Amino acid sequence: MNPVSPSGRNAGIAAILAAAVLWGTTGTVQALLPAGREPLVVAALRLLVGAAALFIIALSARQSRSAFLRLPVPGVLGAGLAIGLYNLLFFAAILKTGVGIGTALAIGSAPIWVTLFEFGLYRRIPSRRQGFGQAVCIIGAVLLVVSGAATNASAPGLAIATLAGAAYAAYSLLTSRIGHRAPSATIAASTFGVAAVCTAPLLWLLPTGWLADAATWSKIVFLGVVATGLSYALYTWGLRHVAASTAVTLALAEPLTAWLLATVVVGEAVTPTKIVGAVLLLAGLFIVTGRGGRRDLESMRAAGSC
Repeated sequence: MNPVSPSGRNAGIAAILAAAVLWGTTGTVQALLPAGREPLVVAALRLLVGAAALFIIALSARQSRSAFLRLPVPGVLGAGLAIGLYNLLFFAAILKTGVGIGTALAIGSAPIWVTLFEFGLYRRIPSRRQGFGQAVCIIGAVLLVVSGAATNASAPGLAIATLAGAAYAAYSLLTSRIGHRAPSATIAASTFGVAAVCTAPLLWLLPTGWLADAATWSKIVFLGVVATGLSYALYTWGLRHVAASTAVTLALAEPLTAWLLATVVVGEAVTPTKIVGAVLLLAGLFIVTGRGGRRDLESMRAAGSC
């Protein structure tokens, strides 16, 4: 097992933040889709197109191609099922809670879930600095996303959103554990291939007539190739160098990006609450990216792999 260098960790942090920025474009692009779109079909298509893009990336290099033969199958299957479940649960939660509440619960709960999973598996708790940074990030993200959002969310919707956060946390933790076993492009392609196969039946079970417009397909391709394929290629690579608990916290930069785009592109009003949320989120990210995460990643790998 190779130790994680400071420069490698910094590069991993940059990759995960870049992935979060790309994820932050999702809401704006989806808002441009036809009003009659089926959210679960959008989720399935994102995974399908994203998996195709990731396989193209993986197959373009000899090292990545040959690594398909030595993949840790249980870990890949687990991560693939987790990310597929996350997408379905997230979009189902959005239907029942609205975008703001659903996003805040799904993304904001992920760092908490990872902490619980890591304690259950490794009896490890985050350092005071990491824990404080996570809390500040979560509070900032919630203020950013929930401010001005509708509050008529149902109890089942809240539960589904929370479970979505658990699925995302499980994907991040599993991917982090197997990240050193094969090139990141191979792992990302394989996990998303599993997710795409599992969610593909929705394309036959749910309405797809709204996909007839060519302009709609250009947005679907963007969601699949850029906001899913490229972003998760970066995220998977980043998980080789950053602990899962740090990664899911850094991913909270997604709502910050979404807010900036909504303000600039859609013309969403800037409120004091959202400004406070943005400041807290940036402060939390600064705290989390400090020293300490490298030891967490190495001890997790030493504890075992899938």
